[in-house]
Amino acid sequence: MATALYNSPAFVDDPLLPFLWSIKKALEDSTHNLTKLLSYCINKFKDNHRYRNDPRFLKIWFLYMDASADFDCVFKQLLDSDVCANDASLYVYSACFFEAKGRLRDAQTIYKLGISRNAEPIKWLEKAYTLFLSRLSEICNAASSQKADYKESATLQNDGINPWDTSTLNDLLKKINPLIVKFDGYRSSTKPYTGKVALSTLKNASRNKVIEIGGMKYHIKGCAGQGGFAQVYKANVNSDPDDVVALKIQKPAFPWEFYMYRQLDQRISGRERSSYGFAHKIHLYSDCSILVCDYLANGTLQDVINSYLVIGKSMEEVLCMYYTTEMLHMIDTLHDVGLIHGDFKPDNLLICYSRGNLTEEGFLDRSGSWGDQGLCLVDWGRGIDLHLFPDHTIFKGDCRTSGFRCIEMQEDKPWKFQVDAYGLCGVVHTMLHNCYMEIVKKESSDGGSVYLPKLPFKRYWNADLWKTFFTKMLNNYPCHDDRK
Repeated sequence: MATALYNSPAFVDDPLLPFLWSIKKALEDSTHNLTKLLSYCINKFKDNHRYRNDPRFLKIWFLYMDASADFDCVFKQLLDSDVCANDASLYVYSACFFEAKGRLRDAQTIYKLGISRNAEPIKWLEKAYTLFLSRLSEICNAASSQKADYKESATLQNDGINPWDTSTLNDLLKKINPLIVKFDGYRSSTKPYTGKVALSTLKNASRNKVIEIGGMKYHIKGCAGQGGFAQVYKANVNSDPDDVVALKIQKPAFPWEFYMYRQLDQRISGRERSSYGFAHKIHLYSDCSILVCDYLANGTLQDVINSYLVIGKSMEEVLCMYYTTEMLHMIDTLHDVGLIHGDFKPDNLLICYSRGNLTEEGFLDRSGSWGDQGLCLVDWGRGIDLHLFPDHTIFKGDCRTSGFRCIEMQEDKPWKFQVDAYGLCGVVHTMLHNCYMEIVKKESSDGGSVYLPKLPFKRYWNADLWKTFFTKMLNNYPCHDDRK
């Protein structure tokens, strides 16, 4: 359509105009592939100086950013292309977009960038920034008030609190509800789900059923995972084979995981953010919730481990080292921003592959193609937000996941960050030995004792390295907040 119009004499003087008509039609008709059309238009005109300062072209970029799963990347391309760089609209609308996504820190950075460039009209930009700071102050005050309220209402004994207890979660959700309802992608109904296809008819082998959620049609392609209270399905959005998502259907409704994803959006920025999964939206009904997330097609780390198990081999030690380094970086980043995953295991680690060729360059600082390679931590239903608890809170409670119960859980002692540290050790042990980790108490050189895996390290491994790793992670990982 766009090509035909482009060749029409009426549009020779303005080659962008036929694309604008095609985009308008695609917005009105959901059968058109809007994302591909926007991408083609941008690639065609991004180096055309005629449209460098054209607000119409800027709007096309915004539409593409909103439609793209990787809007961070699109925004960086927009800045690199220098489109409307001196126009305040670029910074105001971009900042509003990131604010709607819960990315408040990034929104503030964008406002500051526009002001530093003296983008015009500068008074409008400065006024928009002032209003943003006012909204930011309200959010911070609300969060502080809720934290203070919880400090007063929660009965925290010295032996800890169970963060997964139903009453604890319900109390927290009640406190933070004013924040959750403002998050981008939050949809709520007091009625039960009433789609033409009942969710109860979706089974593990479901194929080609179409369910309607919030005006969108999701074409079920199969079951991608199953738990005690939830099932995850792979689905195409509006039958577009290039638009694939994961639908997590949970009964009863469970908005906590959506809240955790939005905290990840706010606290972890840049390329680090892609290591923790994305949630686009949540639909809450009286009888269930449906979380719409990114779908990664490469399987889990558990699948990789199983692929070695079926041929009677173990993962190569150097690959174990690589994944261990990735996971150490993951939990260090998480704990540094006051978040705990709480269910760290191979099933919740998705494999990510680089879209480009991997070379030695960029490996150490995880730059270039190495930024897309590695693992993605998902399933945040047991996530813990330390900002909602009084400072120095410790926890009690058993995850009851065989092979991943930290030492403190096994001995009925309080814990904090150790739940993730032990989970990481459990994953590493599974990679090395193809079996769950059992621990034993052994005498140490200083006359005391340490916990170590029961199975010995193989002679041809770097035994000193692994012994140091397990000793530190199982015995010395901080319980409280001083992690330096």
